[in-house]
Amino acid sequence: MSTHTRFGYDFIKEPFLPEGKDEYYLRFAQNGKDPGTYRNLRSDEIAILKSNLNHSPNWDNLLVRDPFDPLLIRNSEFYGLVRLGTVSVGTVSFHDFTVPVGIVNSRIVSCDIGDSCSIMECTYLSHYIIDDDVVLYRIGEMQSTNHAKFGNGILKEGEDPEVLITIDVVNEAKGRHIRPFDGMIPADALLWSTYREDRLLMQRFNELTDKVLDSKRGYYGFVGRKTVIKSCDTIKDVWIGEGAYIKGANKLKNLTLRSTLAEPVQIGEGVELVNGIIGAGSRIFYGSKAIRFVMGDNSNLKYGARLIHSVLGDNSTVSCCEILNSLIFGSHEQHHNNSFLVAARIEGQSNMAAGANLGSNHNSRNNDGEMIARRGFWPALSTTVTYDSYFASYTLIAKGSFPHQLSVPLPFSLISSDEISNRRVIMGAYWWMYNLYALERNTHKYHSRDKRKAPRQRYEPAYLAPDTANEIIEARGLLELWVGESLGDGSIDKDSLRAQGKFLLANQAELVGRSTITTYTVENSKEPVIVLKAVESYRAYGEMLLFYAMKTLVAYAANHDQVIDDLLGKRESHLSPWENVGGQLVRRDRVEALLQDLKEGSIKSWDEVHQRYSEWGDSYEEDTLSHALGVLSFLLGEKRPTGDLWKSLVDETKVLVQKIEQEIYHSKEKDHLNHFKYTTYRNEEERDAVLGNLKDDLLIKTVHKEMETFLDQLERVSFLRNSSSASGDRDLEK
Repeated sequence: MSTHTRFGYDFIKEPFLPEGKDEYYLRFAQNGKDPGTYRNLRSDEIAILKSNLNHSPNWDNLLVRDPFDPLLIRNSEFYGLVRLGTVSVGTVSFHDFTVPVGIVNSRIVSCDIGDSCSIMECTYLSHYIIDDDVVLYRIGEMQSTNHAKFGNGILKEGEDPEVLITIDVVNEAKGRHIRPFDGMIPADALLWSTYREDRLLMQRFNELTDKVLDSKRGYYGFVGRKTVIKSCDTIKDVWIGEGAYIKGANKLKNLTLRSTLAEPVQIGEGVELVNGIIGAGSRIFYGSKAIRFVMGDNSNLKYGARLIHSVLGDNSTVSCCEILNSLIFGSHEQHHNNSFLVAARIEGQSNMAAGANLGSNHNSRNNDGEMIARRGFWPALSTTVTYDSYFASYTLIAKGSFPHQLSVPLPFSLISSDEISNRRVIMGAYWWMYNLYALERNTHKYHSRDKRKAPRQRYEPAYLAPDTANEIIEARGLLELWVGESLGDGSIDKDSLRAQGKFLLANQAELVGRSTITTYTVENSKEPVIVLKAVESYRAYGEMLLFYAMKTLVAYAANHDQVIDDLLGKRESHLSPWENVGGQLVRRDRVEALLQDLKEGSIKSWDEVHQRYSEWGDSYEEDTLSHALGVLSFLLGEKRPTGDLWKSLVDETKVLVQKIEQEIYHSKEKDHLNHFKYTTYRNEEERDAVLGNLKDDLLIKTVHKEMETFLDQLERVSFLRNSSSASGDRDLEK
């Protein structure tokens, strides 16, 4: 054949075509439809097609399925083997956009077209499998190459390793690079990017990824049923799931869109996406750009946002800003044009304010700086941080430039600069003491924004959980140490200093309160960091631990019809280390067991890894109960509760519940009582019409109902089966 007549053929060339196979063997396997349902054209159908200005160099290679109406195909060209599904009079609709079934003004090269599709003004459609009820309208170029990888970080036969796609998360210097794959979630990226010293583990991760899509050449692109693609320029090597809606995109290349009918992916005008995986239910609009990336489920990229060399978790929204070389867990919010995030691991439930500049400041000889921020990270307006830095959960950074590296170990803290002394100051438990409304709002916000229909990993939205409880215990020990170092006898023994600090915090609070407490371990400078309100923070941390332990224990007992003494006697009390694995909280020993199984080869696919995550979720309630019992034991100094002690704990918890509700109300009330809130309103009625009345605040009402439920559980849960029996308590005390 001439070059012209070979157009559309030889998709797989020697030496990549297996012996005994033709170039369509992978295509037919992908499609899965019975080849016997297709037939050749009749002579009258060919005549009608020609009269409608259609062209094919070989009409024998245009196969159709009945019913087939050739009048619905006009001014189009067909090259290579093209198979058409049913074509009959009808329309395909998406919202108010309705087009007739058929093929008009298009060039089709070696494709399978499903039933009842509408293909109009497609200048070049090549090597794609199109499922049923799909609309393709005004597309410049849509093709797949024989080495298409659809965003997966793999190599095809004969390819140079230089073309392998990797994502350089957390570190610009590539030392933590990972290979993206269809189905990757932040948990996978965390494990792969963290344990870099373990060469065998790294080898196993590479082996698992090699299995995601084999190295054979010749896979076709795919468009799932009920997908609509219109007014796009270039679509190349893209696998598109069901129900996707793509409009006005400039360039889509080497991608997988995990769209489903229940959770469709949407892509809008001016978007350019290259080398990525896009999760179900995600939306990318208005000129956004992403290169070498993974987006989780139900996430948004909008208003010119740039996402480069990064993994973004589920339920996140990124607008107007730039994110590079970062691993971001779920529920991340970043909405501002002048917000900049580079080389970081942000562990979810985070919010980046306008002007926040978090990036490798090259304070070493290479751009290899990193930042780790546990969940609930909130850098305020116009914040700049020097790398390398670490932040405990729910750290709030006040506006300002922080010139030195930071290691902030106090959760729920506020760190800022004292303008007079130019020293950094830190206040532990700030959120609990001064903005409980915001803490509770965040928990409920993250829960309500989780629109995933089929979550691939369990997230914990509550701010008090095993990870933060462990951080609080560590923070109390640090406060004891810092008070001992500042006011103690000058001993160099840390255990002795902690004991002195603990005594002072418990017995000489006034002395500690009027003294200056400092530490040199939070900032990499010669100046000490000032520790504010050490006594109040220490007490607040104790309240948080008690509330967490009691709420977890009582809720479990109520839900499982258990009595407290049985739980204390039969359940393991284990104050174990916990990890945040991509947003899922899990005991460290379970993570270590997974890594060991990976190295031993008993786990052979990423699907099996994800199944282990699911098993972690199934055991979460029991593991959390065990941890809460450990926290309670820690608070009681390893003393086992008796009936009387339990009653005292219940009474203390009731007082704490009342305090929490009051603090939530008062922290919101401060906004309403603020005189300046009146300056833009004519009167109080206008303000309430715009902002709402404090008494009608939905969050306050919701928390009140939750606390009522908890108080009811406290009343109903018994310490013993016959809790009214005084002799039972006496017998236990013996």
